[in-house]
Amino acid sequence: MDDLDLIRERADAVGLAAAEDLAPARERLLAAARAGRPRRARRWFWTAGAAAGLAAGITAVVALAPAGETGAGVGVGVAQADPVRVLTEAAAAALGEPGTPPRPDQFLYVKTEFPDHHVREVWLSVDGTRDGLIDDTKVPGCRDGKAPIYGANDPSKEGTLEDCRPSPAYRTDLPTTADAMSAYLDDHHSGEKGDVNALGKDVITLAYEQALPPASAAALFEAAAKVPGLTALDHVTDGAGRPGVGITWPVPPGSSPRAQPELLVFDATTHRFLGTRGSAVTAKAFVDQAGQRP
Repeated sequence: MDDLDLIRERADAVGLAAAEDLAPARERLLAAARAGRPRRARRWFWTAGAAAGLAAGITAVVALAPAGETGAGVGVGVAQADPVRVLTEAAAAALGEPGTPPRPDQFLYVKTEFPDHHVREVWLSVDGTRDGLIDDTKVPGCRDGKAPIYGANDPSKEGTLEDCRPSPAYRTDLPTTADAMSAYLDDHHSGEKGDVNALGKDVITLAYEQALPPASAAALFEAAAKVPGLTALDHVTDGAGRPGVGITWPVPPGSSPRAQPELLVFDATTHRFLGTRGSAVTAKAFVDQAGQRP
């Protein structure tokens, strides 16, 4: 069987994409050719030889490139990367991050950008005891089991205290091994127990506006790699349009046909977490005061 036979076999098995589905890809290809855009210096973890890769590419275009159904941020030429390898590399990158912990009195600053150009900025207390900010809104810190109430509907309650537990932005309480992190995610799951798409959201939450020590961040991605049914997508973009490689979680059975799978985007070169299809973490650092930018 030669390359063409293999392509015909794949095409017969999955059916061909409609011309309108392929038109955007064709236009991008022609535009790139006219612009003389250089080929990418590196691609992610090709898993098969040329013939099989070409056939897989045909399958990807036929079966997945109705990319409009997969959602914004996913382009053509998907499903070439190995999801376990992508997450393993992300874990290795996390281990390489500086391990110096912040001071308890500092704040985690995170800037998030969205496709509509909206920007969200947060300053969250490292140890959870100090008042932070989400844009211009105060986030109460929890001191001695009490936190002030801000923005209450009842003006008489403004500034009064309520019971609380500190929510540190720097998570030193998380496991540092993949198995222990998997158990933690199981014990602290959102949604229905066993819902792997909800698990994807939990992973995003920990990777997003929280800071983890390198060992815990690595364990998070290694635990994510153990989830069955993950798919790697090449040529995706995060909420700021930055290109990368994506990991999606399977949509639970019975979900709406229009349900969108969670998508985590990683830099294809540095393997760092960039964001999701609808958001992008463009700055993340520790600062000394709420409102201060790095």
